[in-house]
Amino acid sequence: MDESHETFMLMLSNLLHLHNSLDPTTSLLSSTTTSSAASGSSTSSASLLSSSSAAPLIFFTLSSLLSFLSTSKKNLLKSSSSNNNNNKKDAVAAAAADSSAYSVSAFRALTTEHIWSLEAPLREAHWRSQYGLSYPVFTTVVEKLKPYITASQLSLPSDYAVAMVLSRLCHGYSAKTLASRYSLEPYLVSKITNMITRLLATKLYPEFIKIPISRRRLIETTQGFEELTSLPNICGAIDGSHIKVSNAQLKRIPAHQNEYRCKYGYNSVLLQVVADHRKIFWDVCVKASGGTEDFAHFRDSLLYNRLISSDIVWDKAVNVRGHPVRPYIVGDWCYPLLSFLMTPFSPNGAGAPAQNLFDGMLMKGRNVVVEAIGLLKGRWRILQDLNVGINHAPQTIVACCVLHNLCQIAREPEPEPWKEPDENGSPARVLETEKQFYYFGESLRQALSDDLHQRLSSR
Repeated sequence: MDESHETFMLMLSNLLHLHNSLDPTTSLLSSTTTSSAASGSSTSSASLLSSSSAAPLIFFTLSSLLSFLSTSKKNLLKSSSSNNNNNKKDAVAAAAADSSAYSVSAFRALTTEHIWSLEAPLREAHWRSQYGLSYPVFTTVVEKLKPYITASQLSLPSDYAVAMVLSRLCHGYSAKTLASRYSLEPYLVSKITNMITRLLATKLYPEFIKIPISRRRLIETTQGFEELTSLPNICGAIDGSHIKVSNAQLKRIPAHQNEYRCKYGYNSVLLQVVADHRKIFWDVCVKASGGTEDFAHFRDSLLYNRLISSDIVWDKAVNVRGHPVRPYIVGDWCYPLLSFLMTPFSPNGAGAPAQNLFDGMLMKGRNVVVEAIGLLKGRWRILQDLNVGINHAPQTIVACCVLHNLCQIAREPEPEPWKEPDENGSPARVLETEKQFYYFGESLRQALSDDLHQRLSSR
């Protein structure tokens, strides 16, 4: 018999003796039961119970009751502690099992055995769900980065490191979340992320993000836009996008935190891209905080300086109503009207019929870059809420743009695009140094508008 049972029997015996002392004419139990219960008590308790006074019996009965409750509580705590220990062991085992699914050996088995047992559509769908791109595109990225990763003497295999970073970019995982999954320290995950994104943004950028200068590509691009807009010689569409950053990433720069508050009410850095008709970026710039206007970011970009200095020479001009029109990009009213950048006559459709027609077609061309940005943020969800250090934000954003181009060139299926907020910026003012480009751009825009109206009206 355990301790709690002995205490309970003693308490029962005391209660029976107490009852008999107070009222000896009646018995709660038969003499056999009373005798049987009393036999379980000690000698000291028997002598105490033989007393003619009821006070000792009451005291001893209460003591037994408290002893019983105390013993029961100890047993309950032991049981609860045992259950907690078992739960902790189960949690540790589950975490170990989860991390083992992302170990190097599990990844190696996937890439060398399991992946090839799947049919191609299933294989590509699996990799897209995990890493944002198909297996062939993944291997292309690994092959191009492997020499640089090997030179860095990283202790992890190149393809494993690339897969881990792509998983973070695709799903927006934090370094802490990825660290627990891959059984690594968070600082190491951040270090690997910074290394891979830096390589993408520097080593692969020149290969996959190029201004369409070659005649073949220039003709292909302008024809693509003309099929879409009926406007000649468009070679790209420009737009900006705010990449949200968390307040935690700005703690190290308290003096400049207000500069990151964008017009939509959150902290961000500003991305500027130019896309072609296939939604492939041919210029990317991340040089401004979220509080900067699109036109200011544009004027601070290398692209602007090359265009304003005529450093970029597009060898393709068309004659429109006596005006030589060279290739130009299109943007909304947040950008200045220049000879190489066409913008709408009116942001609200208040122009003449020919002007409104031109604006509508121009905005159809501009929508290409809006769609491209939506695909960029839909594929690489880390850009929906950037969780890297603010100093590494630009290279992470550019790296995602490089990966976006890889996917577009490989004709990867397009994901559900991210919906950008409606544009609500103010029209850009023309600087004194831009006046000649503005006046020339104004005459070109009017010629393009009149020509478009005449051509479409005669159909």
